[in-house]
Amino acid sequence: MVTKADILIAGAGAAGLTAGVALARAGFSVAVRGEPDTRRNGRTVALFEASLRLYRALGLLDRLAPLAMPIETIRIIDDTGSSLPTPPLELHAEEIGLDAFGANIENAALVGALAEIARETPGLSLENGLLGDYAFGAENVRARTNGGEDIEARLVVGADGRNSPLRAAAGIKFREWSYPQVALTALLSHTRTHWRASTEFHTRQGPCTFVPLPPEGDHRHRSSLVWLMTADEAKRRMALPDAELAAEIETQVHRLHGGVAMEGPRAAFPMSGLKCERLVAPRVALVADAAHYFPPIGAQGLNLGLRDVAQLAESLGAGGRDDAGREDALRDYDRARRLDVGTRSFGVDILNRSLLWDFPPVDFARGAGILAMTAIGPLRRALLREGVAPPGRLPPLMRKPARAR
Repeated sequence: MVTKADILIAGAGAAGLTAGVALARAGFSVAVRGEPDTRRNGRTVALFEASLRLYRALGLLDRLAPLAMPIETIRIIDDTGSSLPTPPLELHAEEIGLDAFGANIENAALVGALAEIARETPGLSLENGLLGDYAFGAENVRARTNGGEDIEARLVVGADGRNSPLRAAAGIKFREWSYPQVALTALLSHTRTHWRASTEFHTRQGPCTFVPLPPEGDHRHRSSLVWLMTADEAKRRMALPDAELAAEIETQVHRLHGGVAMEGPRAAFPMSGLKCERLVAPRVALVADAAHYFPPIGAQGLNLGLRDVAQLAESLGAGGRDDAGREDALRDYDRARRLDVGTRSFGVDILNRSLLWDFPPVDFARGAGILAMTAIGPLRRALLREGVAPPGRLPPLMRKPARAR
């Protein structure tokens, strides 16, 4: 027996589950296949304003908000040892008319909540199973899960990560590169408040960032850690006992948050970048890490992927629901996402490399940019809006709700 749906989504992470809910609520029959990972691994995601609007528009925000901590301030501290140091930069959400830039939530909690919501959503089926054995036809795509289920759909959406099997099967070309860095992630409790501020220390090995988390149990003050470092340092620190690693974290952030304690497991991820030549192929669309990937700087990763999801919902819904894999709809999606993906990938790459280069002209340029943001209010506010809710044309699901008259 073959399972049939308008849209098949490969991958049951945050992006794939969000796409499933959004497309099912747009009127398509959707099958999501993957393995939702709800194991705590020290990773979190900061959902910025445009992403929160998406979840609000889908009616999901009330379920997610209790699991997250608002981020009202972003603090950037130059800890590179540069001969041209810059003063700390503080950015406040109220400057751009927001209560918060966004909210930080554990990946495991986000995926767990979205999986529950997906199972409750009419028109959506969510089952465990990794997809493969793709067969692309003129009018549909067929695939088989590793559990032996055959599925036929008019469109298959790749939300199956940076090593996307769907991307390979569809023959979509991409460029990939690596950085001499590994990101160490962990959940922390600390003795001083975070004041709902995300604090980013810029070091010569990359940023070391504390992002606020909500209280849990007896731990009133909690944050997630994303610390970029060399592969050798990551290997050494991953082997340290909790107390010794916590002491090194305290030193790295100059005890800004007081005493630090580890919560649960830590993880380490080699840093790389990936950008696809195009986001579509016949009856195929890619979103999130399957389409683009870069270091976790500025929390742009999943937020960019959710803009993919919102745009895909708009492009597919614009011409009716008779054929979810229409060529004109996929072409519109690819065209609409190209500039945003390209500029974010380039910007994160340049910022990350500027920290690694111990070269006075590069330090000067980076420092001049930070000083300009400090001194020039309109520039600072424009860049803040660009980071959390780009002022250009956003898909309808991410637009600011109209005020009631």
